[in-house]
Amino acid sequence: MWDTLGAASQVRRFVAAGLDAVASRGRRRGLRIAALDETGQAKSGSATCGVKRQYMGCAGRVANGINTVHLSYVRERTGHALIGARQWIPVEHVKDPVVAARIGLPPGLEFRTKGQLAIDICTEAYADGLVFDFACGDEVYGNCTQLREFFERNGQAYVLRVASTFILQLAAETRMTCAQAVKLLTKDTRQWEVRSAGPGSKGARWYAWAWIATASPRHYLLVRRHLQSGELAFHYCYVPDGQPLTKTRLIRAAGLRWPVEEDFEFSKDNFGLDQCQARLYTAIQRHTVLVMAALAVCAVVAARLADRTNTQAPPPNTPDQPPPPEPGMIPLTVPEIQRILAEAVRHQNPPDHDTHWRNWRRRHQARSRWYHQRTRLNREYALIN
Repeated sequence: MWDTLGAASQVRRFVAAGLDAVASRGRRRGLRIAALDETGQAKSGSATCGVKRQYMGCAGRVANGINTVHLSYVRERTGHALIGARQWIPVEHVKDPVVAARIGLPPGLEFRTKGQLAIDICTEAYADGLVFDFACGDEVYGNCTQLREFFERNGQAYVLRVASTFILQLAAETRMTCAQAVKLLTKDTRQWEVRSAGPGSKGARWYAWAWIATASPRHYLLVRRHLQSGELAFHYCYVPDGQPLTKTRLIRAAGLRWPVEEDFEFSKDNFGLDQCQARLYTAIQRHTVLVMAALAVCAVVAARLADRTNTQAPPPNTPDQPPPPEPGMIPLTVPEIQRILAEAVRHQNPPDHDTHWRNWRRRHQARSRWYHQRTRLNREYALIN
């Protein structure tokens, strides 16, 4: 018997303390981001808690499964890990006492939307003393008025994706959708500025950005345009009084939402987040917390060892630069840390077998990363110029 919420609180504080300690060692005092997103697990049948035919991001379509809202703590240029989770339960499961008893829902549990579950998770994070420079999320959370009001009451800056139909108050009597505002106010190409949304494994992620003021001096619309397709993404931003408000800072925050997707990838591939075979509400919660704990340990260890294990060759400067004779090795990643820990408890292979393949993978990834960066560098020059 153990306290699920108490265990999640321990994981949350461990991640924040570990990543903050690494960031404070050098010049990597980057932004602290609360990244919200949900992920699912495909299921067959109807006996599992929360199972329903719904849109599953993991499948890319409507399918039978369960969905869970997660919060990831992202420390810019340091690391990231999952620190909170709440399973979404359909309203028909909550209101049917027979079904609720069969799937183990606690008495008095009320139906909560994904935005309201995000409020619950963030409330727990604040109670544990965590501080975020920005909260980020996709349209599910940006379109939730309750969540935005919750952040503003708590003085929490946010950069949340919203739909093109989201209504903006541009002046006292002027209201229009995001799409209409962009079409009207960004006709001059000089209003768009090409900037990187942050480094990726294949190089900098370049987009064109524009920001539009609203009737409120603390609210802005940040618009991102893909340089090749022209596709637009809209971010509704809020920065409370007393905090820095710059376009650069908002762009950095908008570019730091993606690590939660990497957390989902690591959690599923290495720790079995989507392989839970339990059916009851409490059992699924406990499985999720155990996965979060395993990911937290590996993420903090990888962050601590990043400087000592990164031997990559310098990135290319020109599109025709010849490759280095020795690509070096990328720093130890979460999957590699997991393999090292697994190797410590099982010795099925010949000595140094795992070490050889681990070094081969890291060197191959460093070489691939260098070529990807050179290819993107060539493409970026053509786009920017």
